Amino acid sequence: MIKVDYLTRGRVAVVAFQSPPVNSLGFTLRQGLLAALERAEQDTAIDSVVLMGSNTTFSAGADIREFGSAEMLRGPSLATLNTCLEGMSKPVVAAIEGMALGGGLELALSCHHRVALASAKIGLPEVKLGLLPGAGGTQRLPRLIGIEAAINVMLAGEPLAVGLFAKSSLFDQVVEADLLAAASSVAEASAAAVKSGKPLPQARDLKVREPDLQALCQFARNTAKTALKEYPAPLAIIDAVQFGVEKSFDAGLLEERRLFEQLMNSPVSKALRHVFFAERAASRIDGLPADTKPREIRQVAVIGAGTMGTGITINFLNAGISVRLLEVGKEVLDRGVARIREVYEGQLKKGKLDAAKLAARMDLLQPVLEYPAIADVDLVIEAVFEEMSVKEKVFRTLDATIKRGAILATNTSTLDVDQIAAFTARPQDVIGLHFFSPANVMRLLEVVRGAKTAPDVLATAMMLAKKIKKTAVVSGVCDGFIGNRMIHRYSAQAMQMVDEGASPEQVDRAVEKFGFAMGPFRMGDLAGNDIGWLIRKRKYAEGSLVERQVIADKICELGRFGQKTGAGWYDYKKGDRTAYPSPVVAGVIDEARKAAGRPLRKLDDREIVDRLVYALVNEGARILEEKIAQRTSDIDVVYLMGYGFPVWRGGPIHYAESQTLYEVARRMRAFAALPGADAEFWQPAALIDKLAAEVRSFNGGAA
Repeated sequence: MIKVDYLTRGRVAVVAFQSPPVNSLGFTLRQGLLAALERAEQDTAIDSVVLMGSNTTFSAGADIREFGSAEMLRGPSLATLNTCLEGMSKPVVAAIEGMALGGGLELALSCHHRVALASAKIGLPEVKLGLLPGAGGTQRLPRLIGIEAAINVMLAGEPLAVGLFAKSSLFDQVVEADLLAAASSVAEASAAAVKSGKPLPQARDLKVREPDLQALCQFARNTAKTALKEYPAPLAIIDAVQFGVEKSFDAGLLEERRLFEQLMNSPVSKALRHVFFAERAASRIDGLPADTKPREIRQVAVIGAGTMGTGITINFLNAGISVRLLEVGKEVLDRGVARIREVYEGQLKKGKLDAAKLAARMDLLQPVLEYPAIADVDLVIEAVFEEMSVKEKVFRTLDATIKRGAILATNTSTLDVDQIAAFTARPQDVIGLHFFSPANVMRLLEVVRGAKTAPDVLATAMMLAKKIKKTAVVSGVCDGFIGNRMIHRYSAQAMQMVDEGASPEQVDRAVEKFGFAMGPFRMGDLAGNDIGWLIRKRKYAEGSLVERQVIADKICELGRFGQKTGAGWYDYKKGDRTAYPSPVVAGVIDEARKAAGRPLRKLDDREIVDRLVYALVNEGARILEEKIAQRTSDIDVVYLMGYGFPVWRGGPIHYAESQTLYEVARRMRAFAALPGADAEFWQPAALIDKLAAEVRSFNGGAA
């Protein structure tokens, strides 16, 4: 419920506001705050005002759901509210607890005084949405803490402890407790000072003392261009700061507003705002009753002490959940435990972990060699060899061993979760938890809902994902689920283009220039080419993959599995992860091309990028048609979190919409007509054709 309370504390008006859960400054709250301030201004029984959140936080900022909507244009805007605050004839004190972020901090900066609890955090995170602070933040903060510090705060976009600014003009007081009492005391003292003839302190009146403004700002620009070259907001922030210092506060406000509106309409900000909402939407589960209660998970078992099993284990240890790590061979188990300790010792050396926490996490780990030792766990996750016969043996054993009511999860990346569930007498307790490698680093978790997975099992998986700090996306059952099903098409196009005349280096270079963290061939070398080879061999045997990938298979037959073997699509030197073009691979490619007898041609970067990205889009659209994914934004989240798609492009589906679906469909048909093309695949998915014809987006809005 949104409300603004007007209370009195002697001659101090306490304006306490709330807009759960984080007091976002939407239209209704802005309207209420302005009315309360006007009331205080006219109230002869009041000398000063304390402004505070009434639900243990100040404000997390603007309601970004309003961005681009009519509500954003309805007055009072936040800028108007801040101008009103600053112009009050009676002192206003911002009492900050919890957090004051973005527009919330800008609201506080516009007050005459600020008092904060020591536990509170402040920040201006707009840069993470491709924006700059648009309600005076670029002008007031530099005048309160200095230009360099203000630029650093705005470019970092992170919440920061108020203690870092306790000695600056930002805060009148930082207190451990009794926030309202402290703020009221400051308000009363300020009111007395006003009565004695002293002017109210305003951030706009403070002088900025910077002897070499241009050099400082240019250094900041050079740093931003290097670290954040695809993002326009950092440079706009620096420009707004410099403009306001060189010209005037009011001129700076006008420039800030101009740049904010420019950024608001930029493709990068639209993409980043899409990502912000997409991550939050991923946690919502279609068809799950609202009253579903998760099961209690106190004890977890992980089967398999290899790279994936140990990575999964680390996630739970980090969350304070005890893990029994099971491996059937003591030597392999010991290596796994050593690998976990090695990860923690690496963090210790880097100062990311102290010795006490290292010891506490290792104490939560219990290595075991037999299934009866895990019989009483609440959740077991298998991370064994990716072969159905191996999974069958594990799950039949689990069904016979593990207590009833426990959740049985498979970390399979491609196999049929329903078939795995059928190996047990309790398919309702079986779910897929597909971690991405390295499992203790990658944020993505595909939660695979089987046909018989119980609602509370699904709810538990999503709850646990949050606890171990993963972004979970729900997928239905199909070969490869969302991510690997799409990457199969992506990789097939990469190989097809090598067959046609491109080199692995050219393909990687083109898509990395587009913004991918790494191209398909470098990615294969990092993940291990043997993984894809294993999947291809299974599909050859099943008959689901008719066209053999001759070059990729030959690379694997030569034992070139990637970085772990020192050779893959590229050559690697010991202790050096740089990918060097390989004459061996060039020879394999040349031999395969000659055997195929196809004419070669030159491919430009645009064709390479479009074929790779639109392969993802077309398969993604089919996944949506089949209801494997719940929503389009889930597909974007999978590719942003798990496959290195450039965040500033918003994910493959968002990017396709930015190019218009008509143009995407037209390009697909052009690819279908190329010599040797997979013409059937390149027919646009029915959903794409339908939306393009209706000039609509995947989310139902006008394109």
